[in-house]
Amino acid sequence: MLTPEQIEQYREDGYCVPDYRLSDETLEQIRALHEQFVARHPNFRDYCPAILCYDTSFLAFARDPKIVEMVGQVIGPDFALWNSSFFAKPAKNGRKTPWHQDGEYWPIRPVATCTVWMAIDDSTTENGCLRVIRGSHKRAELLAHETNSAPDLTLNQELPTSAYDESQAVDLVLEAGQMSLHDVFLVHGSEQNTSPNSRRGMTLRYMPLTSVFDRELAGRQYHDLNLGFDHTERTLFLMRGDDQTGRNDFRLRM
Repeated sequence: MLTPEQIEQYREDGYCVPDYRLSDETLEQIRALHEQFVARHPNFRDYCPAILCYDTSFLAFARDPKIVEMVGQVIGPDFALWNSSFFAKPAKNGRKTPWHQDGEYWPIRPVATCTVWMAIDDSTTENGCLRVIRGSHKRAELLAHETNSAPDLTLNQELPTSAYDESQAVDLVLEAGQMSLHDVFLVHGSEQNTSPNSRRGMTLRYMPLTSVFDRELAGRQYHDLNLGFDHTERTLFLMRGDDQTGRNDFRLRM
């Protein structure tokens, strides 16, 4: 599914945009499910950190065989889906996501995840598309983050400006149905949406089963980082292969 050139870009730049797209029918299904979800949970209008905890209907999209195949190309044959988030920037007042690394928030050791970011609407510079610092993943280490609890941000952990060069940022402009894959150490963020067009993005988080989802660490992160969400009770959904560590807990949690 990914070409050799796309796999090389993922290794070198920390992200790639595959040729595969979601169908119009799938997009309409996701949009309808999300509208129903926000109607039930209006506090998640901008950001839901763990949508599967509330509605497992979204799990079907993570099991798309072509997406599963692409993820296996970059993280190996044994992996699980450990989370899915929804970043929905409503028109005119969608919140900003600060510059960060995903691994700062996650209780996975060794730190490892491939994120599939799916554009449910057109994602443009005007409505707050994903922005990345190309190659910032290469050191394979988490940089020091700072807490910023401003109400206009989707996340409360951000990198200081000294940790990255925003002039090197790349805008990932995607049409609805396109997606990107990015590495857990990649520095990225997105701007506010003040445009008249919504910008919904759904993420799928896949971890290789050479790593452990550490639930004790999740509890400590929840308290120490003052996170508004607790990963302790996340369900791991086996996507392919076997647990290579013998330590991951796949018990269903809802």
